[in-house]
Amino acid sequence: MLDDMDRAILRQMQADPAMTMPELAERVGATPARVIRRVERMMADGIIAGQRAVIDWRALGFAVHVSLRITLDKTVTRAFDDFLAAAREVPEVLEIQTFLGRVDVRLSLIARDLPDYQRLYRDRILTLPHIADIEALMDVANVKSDMRLPI
Repeated sequence: MLDDMDRAILRQMQADPAMTMPELAERVGATPARVIRRVERMMADGIIAGQRAVIDWRALGFAVHVSLRITLDKTVTRAFDDFLAAAREVPEVLEIQTFLGRVDVRLSLIARDLPDYQRLYRDRILTLPHIADIEALMDVANVKSDMRLPI
């Protein structure tokens, strides 16, 4: 399990994921070699799943973000598998989540503008297999988006 040093390392990595191992070691009061061993162990244990760049898609010209809540035709045996495989192939889909309940899947997607969204919706989303119902929710504001855990 995690000890205080592990939690300190994780807090610092969440606060500034781009810092070097020597900087991280200095912040947590340990040697770089000790911090590297702990980070490698947490990666091997699946606690640290990786690091990635967070790109502001709005800065790249994608002004529209839509969440689609989708109910699938559950009378079809492979509805989930077929739908998820096809949805993964749509480049504008940023996130796919599955649920228990009335809504089966949520797709998060981006488009350059409303005409681009309409094209994407007609040509790529509505052609996905086994959709029984779909509801679109357009993002107006992102009030909070924080993946940091309270460690």
